[in-house]
Amino acid sequence: MKSIKGPAVFLAQFMDTKPPYNSLDGLCKWAADLGYKGVQIPTWETSLIDITKAGESKTYCDELKGKVESYGLEITELSSHLQGQLVAVHPAYDIMFDNFAPKEYHNNPKERTKWAVEQLKSAAKASNNLGLDVHGTFSGSLLWHTAHPWPQRPQGLVEKGFEELAKRWTPILNAFDEQGVDICYEIHPGEDLHDGVTFERFLNATNNHKRVNILYDPSHFILQQLDYIQYIDHYYDFIKMFHVKDAEFNATGKKGTFGGYEDWIDRAGRYRSLGDGQVDFKTIFSKLTQYGCDVWAVMEWECCIKSPEQGAKEGAPFIESQIIQATEKKFDDFAGTEIDEKKLKKILGI
Repeated sequence: MKSIKGPAVFLAQFMDTKPPYNSLDGLCKWAADLGYKGVQIPTWETSLIDITKAGESKTYCDELKGKVESYGLEITELSSHLQGQLVAVHPAYDIMFDNFAPKEYHNNPKERTKWAVEQLKSAAKASNNLGLDVHGTFSGSLLWHTAHPWPQRPQGLVEKGFEELAKRWTPILNAFDEQGVDICYEIHPGEDLHDGVTFERFLNATNNHKRVNILYDPSHFILQQLDYIQYIDHYYDFIKMFHVKDAEFNATGKKGTFGGYEDWIDRAGRYRSLGDGQVDFKTIFSKLTQYGCDVWAVMEWECCIKSPEQGAKEGAPFIESQIIQATEKKFDDFAGTEIDEKKLKKILGI
């Protein structure tokens, strides 16, 4: 078994134009003062990291790493969720997803995708330069609009979609493989990789590429009404990143899984601050520890009720209380004896 590392915090949702949330120094001091031991850095936030430069310069990465460590923190992982999303975008979403790319790539999906791919390849090199061996991202989606199909999907559409998704990702996966870094896809509604079956489809489509892995976040399974505990039993070998995020699902006679186009606060399924939702973290931490999952417990704050400041303040001690120091001995070792072949045979009556 292996103890989970943490607590750490994903910086993406805390970015702001006001200090301390507008710089890496400010966020690191803030996180350290709250009791966090690590930070997960979103690579699209240029005030935190220049991902192109990080991919080209070990010196730059050493300086970046040194800055974070000067606050008593570690960089747990880099994240490229927004760039990963742009690897595969159905045309229906082009206008809205343009916001994830620089303006010079707006209204030009092909060039936007090329930019995203290069960003990811830089992230692979940057991760290696920083001494990291895992990286978090989204898969993007070509098929999500057909998840609840009407009209019905034509035969072969799903297979074709995953074939194309794998085609786009394989060069990126190979680039990560060259750097010795695993890609951990956050299994998330809206992405083509949104549950266990779709993860397996993608894994098969990439010929079981060894760099295809999972960023586990139970909150997204609450919203899908998927068994997030059993999920660990199925996929623990692939779980190499962990977002600690809470959620709740309260169906009514008027709304359910799809949300009825309501704002987050009015949906049946909604994200909550740690401890305020329905996720059974005690069992999750037990399972991940039992299976020896070598992960950082990284808080991701998304709540429609509680402020980010309060959520962050409560997050570090909450995670700390869940981390299990894995035992190195069995509780009944005191009653054990030396192996004695004759004694064993006598006990068995042989």
